Amino acid sequence: MLNTTVWNRWRYSLYAPVYDAVAQRTFARARRRSLNQVCWQSGMKVLLVGAGTGLDLPWLPRDLEIHASDLCPAMVKRLKDRACRLGIDVEARTMDAERLDYADNSFDVVVMHLILAVMPDPAKGLAEAHRVLKGDGQLCVMDKFQSDERPSGLARRGLNLLTSAIATDITRQARPLLDQAGFVIEQDTPVMMGSLFRALIAAKADHAEPRPAKPRPDEPQPEEPRPAESRPAEPGPTEHQSG
Repeated sequence: MLNTTVWNRWRYSLYAPVYDAVAQRTFARARRRSLNQVCWQSGMKVLLVGAGTGLDLPWLPRDLEIHASDLCPAMVKRLKDRACRLGIDVEARTMDAERLDYADNSFDVVVMHLILAVMPDPAKGLAEAHRVLKGDGQLCVMDKFQSDERPSGLARRGLNLLTSAIATDITRQARPLLDQAGFVIEQDTPVMMGSLFRALIAAKADHAEPRPAKPRPDEPQPEEPRPAESRPAEPGPTEHQSG
């Protein structure tokens, strides 16, 4: 199997110079919709795992403490350049998502965009995300997933031998992966190509508490009720005056 850490580092070093040309416009709307599902608060500490060239940065609130990691040094360099152009402070490091060099319970939000379908062992990546996420934190995932309702058929598994080597795994299922990692899915929104690409918000199962659900991205918002208009009082019966 070619989907290994060493292979991914090598191929994304090759992809880095052209990555933005392919991915920037293609996934911009899906990234924005995914990040809009997070319940942001000023001063939150956020980790972007598999951050690539930093294409999530334009869609983040500006009052956050942002950390970013990626397996490929060439990607991290481009991320730092983008952060500089945008005027955003980001602590960016080269790091394997399956072995994050952060302390337990460090982050309010962990973002994993377009990485679970790429990394060799997504269970390890989610276990690390669970470890570094605070008890009441939010996991924000956006990726392509096979339907949760049924496993991949023989043809799809055969095609996956090719796609996982050059691009991405097409057989992974979101809910089983997150359940096994100790997460509870709070929001699950299709964001691209029907339901192939989904944006999910999840919480730690052992700390999950009801959180106000945000409306789905791009969903029309209900109008606030207008104050009742005052009407003039109905005239009473007119008295007849004697002349």
